[in-house]
Amino acid sequence: MSGQVNKQVSRQDGAAVGTGGRDGADDRTSTGGGGGFSRRRLLGTAGAAGAAGLVVGGGADAAVAAGTRHDPVALTSVGAAAVPFEGVRQAGILQPAQACGHLAAFDLAAGSGRTAAAALLRRWSEAVREMTRAGRPTTPAAYDDQVAYDAGPSSLTVTFGFGRSFFGRTGLDARLPAALAPLPDFPGDHLDAKRSDGDLWVQIGADDALVAFHALRVIQKAAGSAAAVRWQMNGFNRTPGAAAKPVVVRNLMGQIDGTNNPQQTDPDFDARIFVSAGGAGERSPAWMAGGSYAVVRRIRMLLDSWDHLSRARQEKVIGRRKSDGSPLSGGGADTPPDLEKFNADNSLAIASDAHIRVAAAASNSGAKMLRRGFSYHDGIDQDGSPDAGLLFVAWQADPLRGFVPVQRKLEGADGLTRFLRHEASGLFAVPGGAGPGEYVGQRLLEG
Repeated sequence: MSGQVNKQVSRQDGAAVGTGGRDGADDRTSTGGGGGFSRRRLLGTAGAAGAAGLVVGGGADAAVAAGTRHDPVALTSVGAAAVPFEGVRQAGILQPAQACGHLAAFDLAAGSGRTAAAALLRRWSEAVREMTRAGRPTTPAAYDDQVAYDAGPSSLTVTFGFGRSFFGRTGLDARLPAALAPLPDFPGDHLDAKRSDGDLWVQIGADDALVAFHALRVIQKAAGSAAAVRWQMNGFNRTPGAAAKPVVVRNLMGQIDGTNNPQQTDPDFDARIFVSAGGAGERSPAWMAGGSYAVVRRIRMLLDSWDHLSRARQEKVIGRRKSDGSPLSGGGADTPPDLEKFNADNSLAIASDAHIRVAAAASNSGAKMLRRGFSYHDGIDQDGSPDAGLLFVAWQADPLRGFVPVQRKLEGADGLTRFLRHEASGLFAVPGGAGPGEYVGQRLLEG
């Protein structure tokens, strides 16, 4: 469906996908190391403990003792994986979606203008630089609460963006990107204004829940009196290693999701997802070079209604098999759907209102976006239905050419819309990454 992300990638023995350095490389690895350790250190040195943890011999009594003593064990490859904060692009866009996520929007305090906003972004950037630095202290002492004191970075990423209202509050209207125009009203929207939009947007992801929560607390503390939380949402994905092999994430409808995401190997990938590094464009100013636009939607899944459908009917609505994500037109999960194929009874192999047909680039004048979201579950309503669904995050170089045409088509023709309700929405300009000593958004606030 049009709401989840790229493939869950296995992380091997401390190596993690990064955002690349200032030399333009998109991916790099970090395995930790360095002098200071804090919560990033490898706890214990018990021989070849390895990624599986410490193995204690000596029979049942020794096993019970080990279980009750909580002896230190070496960090696993999941815990040791680090994603560098610095780079041409912000982290949290190209990396696989982590197991735990937090999305939050902040509004600047009254009277907090451009200078205060710049100081806030500097504090945030320095805090994240420390939290994501492998083998080094995790956070400035002023914000550290030791919540994740014993953990590794766990692929932590923190991504920052600016809402449309930010520019008026900071006197930067002249630098407002045309691409940050308000999203149109869609017929199926049931939006809660209190959980939508915002001056500043923060996306946090990590493969450990405490690491992710710790980062959220640090961001909130570092905001100080300059900004207050407008809304905040919690999400999750499959934990790395939970499946026998790397697979695309499954959503709460049980469907393998994100199969048809654009790939970095596509010749037009950068042009569709990122603002040209060459400078200003027709709809994006020079300070957005290397950045992207994030559409954020809270999409509730009407799971009770969905679960009443037979498996065959669910597959027809999506256009893919639940078992492996392969299109109903044949092939495997990575096989492009054949939208022209007919069954023996002369019916379309992929129904005319199937989600993958309506959302396909071929059905939307080539429109594409990179989906990287989190599932959410916020409890059970009084009628017994789960408040659960998708925190949809989609990345594109221009929302008018990415999200908007696809969502318009889905609203009018997608059979899946009967089982979804869009409850919150936001659009944010996410600038390029920060170099050494820089903070995110510096080119906007000081340019």
